[in-house]
Amino acid sequence: MAMRVPASYKRPKDLKKTLRRLCRYLGMHWLALAAVAVLVVISSLANLMGTYLLKPVINNFIAPGDLPGLTRAILGMAVMYAVGALATFGYNQLMVRTAQQVVAKIRQDLFTHIQSLPLQYFDGHTHGELMSHFTNDVDTVTEALNNSFTLLIQSFCMVTGTITLLIVLNARLSLIVIAFLAAMTAFILYSSKRSKHYFSQQQKHLGELNGFVEEMVAGQKVEKVFNHEPQDFERFCLLNESLRKAGTAAASYAGMMVPTVVSLSYVNYAVAACVGGLFVLAGHSDLGSLSSYLVFVRQSAMPLNQLTQQGNFLLSALSGAERIFNLMDEAPEVDEGDITLVRVRPEADGSLTEVPERTGHYAWKCPEANGSRLVPLKGDVRFDHVTFSYVPGKPVLRDVSLFARPGETIAFVGSTGAGKTTIINLITRFYEIDSGTITYDGLDLRRIRKDDLRRSLSVVVQDTHLFTGTIADNIRYGRLSASDEEVRQAAVLANADSFIRRLPDGYNTQLSGDGDNLSQGQRQLLAIARAAVAKPPVFILDEATSSIDTRTEKLIEQGLDSLMEGRTVFVIAHRLSTVRNADAILVVEQGQVIERGDHEALLEQKGRYYQLYTGQSQLA
Repeated sequence: MAMRVPASYKRPKDLKKTLRRLCRYLGMHWLALAAVAVLVVISSLANLMGTYLLKPVINNFIAPGDLPGLTRAILGMAVMYAVGALATFGYNQLMVRTAQQVVAKIRQDLFTHIQSLPLQYFDGHTHGELMSHFTNDVDTVTEALNNSFTLLIQSFCMVTGTITLLIVLNARLSLIVIAFLAAMTAFILYSSKRSKHYFSQQQKHLGELNGFVEEMVAGQKVEKVFNHEPQDFERFCLLNESLRKAGTAAASYAGMMVPTVVSLSYVNYAVAACVGGLFVLAGHSDLGSLSSYLVFVRQSAMPLNQLTQQGNFLLSALSGAERIFNLMDEAPEVDEGDITLVRVRPEADGSLTEVPERTGHYAWKCPEANGSRLVPLKGDVRFDHVTFSYVPGKPVLRDVSLFARPGETIAFVGSTGAGKTTIINLITRFYEIDSGTITYDGLDLRRIRKDDLRRSLSVVVQDTHLFTGTIADNIRYGRLSASDEEVRQAAVLANADSFIRRLPDGYNTQLSGDGDNLSQGQRQLLAIARAAVAKPPVFILDEATSSIDTRTEKLIEQGLDSLMEGRTVFVIAHRLSTVRNADAILVVEQGQVIERGDHEALLEQKGRYYQLYTGQSQLA
């Protein structure tokens, strides 16, 4: 008699709400689930009736020696068992398909919702925490739908049917059996509760150990440089010992459940057989009833255990479903913009006409009372007394005003944490300002739809991220419609073409693991090429050349000069030499713009920029 041990679970905080939401997904497949329930009942009835029919077979055919009647009875039972087997096969196949469809829909909705969440949500949650919803939580729901749904129905039918038929066959003898079943149930509940506690501890210690091992493997170079192997091994041993103790306790209670319940079922069977035999000898029962009765007694422990265990699995699944639904309830990124970005064709009289084909010209389509007007996309960005805080009451930017005219290159310099990257994040509307106004081509940034706003920008950040696929695919990520030639031209502009051509498969070289088979500088070059292929009116370079040597940086700057011609460019850089040619350099300190001017003008002011450039002060 095989019994599964329940995984660690916590009862959902709002069981009714979670059930209702899960039932909405199940309701999309109610016909299939109804068919599963019917097939499970048929399978259970075939099992129950097959055992019960031992009574008439023995009493009416075996005892009298009626061989033809026995043959007919056996054939009838064979047909019944065959129907039960077909029903079992049918509901298993149907349930697997239905469960996968339900889970696929949940996973799809979860992924769609995550994509709609604001960036601020990801700042407060780790990647591992988010991934656990797609792995652990979805897996528990999948297991419950694949197994618990059918097993709960089957176990309920078997337990109810078995006890009913036991009473029908011999009510007095059933008092003993029911007492043993009650004892088994009590032990199963106790053992499950204790093993659950230790399994929870085991999962906790396992997570700590896995995290430590992953960290050590990723940081092998640092570990060896600082000779930390003995200390790390000592830490590993402590974590490993904690896991061993919790695992031993969990396995002890879990392993004790099966033999104890099996032993109780054997004692139950032996007592029922002895007392039942006395009943037959005394004439209070017949041999056929006793034979059927003892088979039911032998089978009674398994469905009882399954019913109890599946309740635990179901709670675990509902707890995982609740975490999934809680994530789905997170407020999505608000976008109340009504201004969209459209393709246009300039006319001879200077007017613009909206067209479906790609022309290289864009405009903002602004809805108005009498229709709409087109505003040319130029890249004019202005901040007017902007204040912003990540945490309410603790402003990061204070009354910031700045402007970038179309085609200008604006550079931000200042200490780490001064607010330079925050300014960039506000231009892309990753965050919403507390007060003030940001305009884009004279339009309030909040009126522009976020997707359209971000299509007009290209951003290269310090921490590059490359996707699994070819190098060409990663560059084309900036504009999916880009041709192979446009991809190559973007790589040439970013000075990435030469190293790409030296790779064995050139632009078809496969990347994986965030481009771990490339150097940090090469990855940065691809990120710049990805931004270049989009050809937007506004470029944002946030420490974009920080991982590139000075010589390569010069070559990139030469390539970007032609690309940036006529475009607005925002640059954040720690190397002051890279911003000398900017049209305007803004010095940002403690959330405020304290100086503005070109390189020569700022040097003449002999302020903070002068101190940084001449080495009298350093960027913190």
